[in-house]
Amino acid sequence: MSEEILSAKQVEQKLERIAYQILEANSQSKEIVLAGIVANGYAVAEKIADYINQISDKQVLLCQIKMDKKNPLSPIQSSIELSDLENKSITVVDDVLHSGTTLIYAVRHFLQVSLKKCKTAVLVDRNHKKFPVKADFKGISLSFSINENVAVLVAKDGIRAVLE
Repeated sequence: MSEEILSAKQVEQKLERIAYQILEANSQSKEIVLAGIVANGYAVAEKIADYINQISDKQVLLCQIKMDKKNPLSPIQSSIELSDLENKSITVVDDVLHSGTTLIYAVRHFLQVSLKKCKTAVLVDRNHKKFPVKADFKGISLSFSINENVAVLVAKDGIRAVLE
């Protein structure tokens, strides 16, 4: 049995607010790169990109990050070549920040080139980090027991967050 934490409407409101925050943090940049971790992180990044496109004329580049979350040391692939990201501002996006493992290894991947700025964004921050990584932009911050799982459900009718 799962309990809804964020309805589709609440998720939309959170992602719109994150879009404004990302715009503000990148006010000097002509281009914003949103790198979403496949699959749900990328879906969240797409929604944020939609909001940025509605409220700004800045160019938004969407990048998919493909990684094995169970083995984050395995090679990571991104849909944009690392060399094309040189001196750009990038925001790495995921759905839930649990332990920080996925996010820290995704950020590490992009640090192979010289970036202007690297930030992180998540819909839900669990506050159970094993690594010194934080979400610069977050929809909601929750403290549940380590045994409880927060899941983000992506469907045609919207994105929802539930406690399982």
